[in-house]
Amino acid sequence: MLKDKKRICVFCGSSLGNNKLIQKEVIKLAKIISDNNLELVYGGAKIGLMGLIAKEVQRQGGKVIGIIPKFLDQKEIINKNLTQLYLVDSMHERKQKMYDISDFFIALPGGIGTLEEIFEIITWKQLKLKKAPIGILNISKYYEKIIEHIHLMVKNDFLHKNFIDEIIVSNSSKDLVSRIIN
Repeated sequence: MLKDKKRICVFCGSSLGNNKLIQKEVIKLAKIISDNNLELVYGGAKIGLMGLIAKEVQRQGGKVIGIIPKFLDQKEIINKNLTQLYLVDSMHERKQKMYDISDFFIALPGGIGTLEEIFEIITWKQLKLKKAPIGILNISKYYEKIIEHIHLMVKNDFLHKNFIDEIIVSNSSKDLVSRIIN
């Protein structure tokens, strides 16, 4: 890993979901982030998988940077106990800040917002606006159908195969982080 590359942005759900295997893998990922002296960049919430990974990285002694729109404070979900917290004006500004300060990107299970975030960074990579490594943590085959659809896009000439081969997919946190940082 390059010394100047140390921030890993994780996109994930504001819900814990109902699959305990996903939650266990998120805890493993938090330890791997800390063990590799990476800083976590995430959506700034104290709930769901977002809250879980932030809490676990901090518990392991790692640094956590949250970026969250101010309007979410009304829902009392902002995690104010972070290494650094950016309060921004919009969801667009949140994504821009996440992208600007991060060196690596990983999608964990989540909802529509998670999909939107990972697809935007993939699009930016395709357009050569962001060259950072991108990974998908396919816990319990969570992203299997989406990965199949991406391959269908390649088959139908809407996406180049060499580009999609750059997206790292794994069902193991350890394997994914190792491949992303190397």
